[in-house]
Amino acid sequence: MRSLSDPFPRIILHLDMDAFFASVEQMDHPEWRGKPVIIGGETRGVVSTASYEARRFGVHSAMPMTTARRLCPQAIFVRGNRRRYVEISGRIMAALQDFSPLVEPASIDEAYLDATGLERLFGPVEQLIPAIKARVREVTGGLTCSVGAAPVKFLAKICSDINKPDGIYILRPDDVDSFLGGLDVRRLPGVGRRMVAELEALGIRRVEQLRRYGPELLEQRFGKWGRELHARARGIDPRPVVPEHEAKSESAETTFARDTRDREFLKTMLLGHAERVGASLRRHGLRGRTVTLKVKFADFRQITRSRTLPEATDSTETIYETGTALLEAEALPQPVRLIGLGVSGFGNAPTQELLPGVFRGVQGRDPEQEARRRRLDAALDNLRIRRQSSSGTSVRSMVLESTSITPASGSQLTFAPRWRSVSTETLTSSMFGRFSITQGVSLRIEAEITATEVFLPPLTRTVPSSRCPPVMSILSSAMMILLMIAGRPGLYL
Repeated sequence: MRSLSDPFPRIILHLDMDAFFASVEQMDHPEWRGKPVIIGGETRGVVSTASYEARRFGVHSAMPMTTARRLCPQAIFVRGNRRRYVEISGRIMAALQDFSPLVEPASIDEAYLDATGLERLFGPVEQLIPAIKARVREVTGGLTCSVGAAPVKFLAKICSDINKPDGIYILRPDDVDSFLGGLDVRRLPGVGRRMVAELEALGIRRVEQLRRYGPELLEQRFGKWGRELHARARGIDPRPVVPEHEAKSESAETTFARDTRDREFLKTMLLGHAERVGASLRRHGLRGRTVTLKVKFADFRQITRSRTLPEATDSTETIYETGTALLEAEALPQPVRLIGLGVSGFGNAPTQELLPGVFRGVQGRDPEQEARRRRLDAALDNLRIRRQSSSGTSVRSMVLESTSITPASGSQLTFAPRWRSVSTETLTSSMFGRFSITQGVSLRIEAEITATEVFLPPLTRTVPSSRCPPVMSILSSAMMILLMIAGRPGLYL
């Protein structure tokens, strides 16, 4: 058998984990092995992934959860544990780098690897791929993956899907033309349902039919992607394997269990999203200028609204303020099903340094206030590393929600020196984690860290209230957290 490397200028591998999220859950819960497992929201949202046992019933990724429950009611439905998936993904990417420095993560569970020249170290690709699969199985504790090999990236991606699960497919140079010619156009990466409908309207169902059309006609019909489509039909894809992609945006979103018009609730969700996005930006050393609000209504109509800031930011409070301003400008003609918040525009736009106390920035943003926000973000980021709950509750929420009082309508408590005031309105239940108060009570907290003059927006939470600790224990916990913040370097109190 002729080695793949003989006539190849490049050897590109695409590795795709098999039903990754579901496989991790089955590995962590041995009693679930052999049973249908579906990862996604409880009742709303879409399927993230489904085990192969669930796929036999027609369940697939991006399917509405309501449909998945109807097709496979006996399945084990899991919300998922992203931290666990990210942890294992990191092991996989590190293992791939043991074979080549040219590893490009395409998502949390797939990656490209440039294997050109590796035959001198690991033998021909027919030996290299099993070695990679064995290494992945070892570092993950037994998970399988499928690998495709081809001269270019898009063909390697197609090949990795052919013999799933736990499969290998090697496309040799002499076979590229015939392989592509008989391929359904749906298999080409980037060709979605709308484009498929347009191609079928032209009588195009297989790639060999697509080859009859010139690049000018395809560009006229499909824009810039038309020329790309023309090249793909001929097996052309000059893209290299790039070890690290520059981030284009960072975002977070939530699909609600019930549609809502409650603007205060929506703002609370935006605060959580701003915390998550801001923390991620700071962790990766990024700042963005464009903040985007995403809203999906009950009828699945979706809108996005953006605002470009005069200066790039990674501040949670700035992201939150901009997102809520965008929300307040919307009429919300229908109840909201999903809300999201994102930041983009990470280019190297020049940043003007302003003298504190001399000039108040555009849109009333004071450089001193921005500096205080950065110090608070740094303190909370450090606190998050040590104290963040496995449920993913943000540190700001933890600080606020860990502060409760025995509810009494309209009561107000002032306790110095750290908190200005805690006021209760409509009384509800709940608290973060192990904290709770009487059922049927709603608590709203407004707090300000006096020394840094940073306002933390009010939050409302409702959770089961089966455990109700003494009031002073809750207050002591809140004070402890605040003292931890106050003691962090960089906060000048």
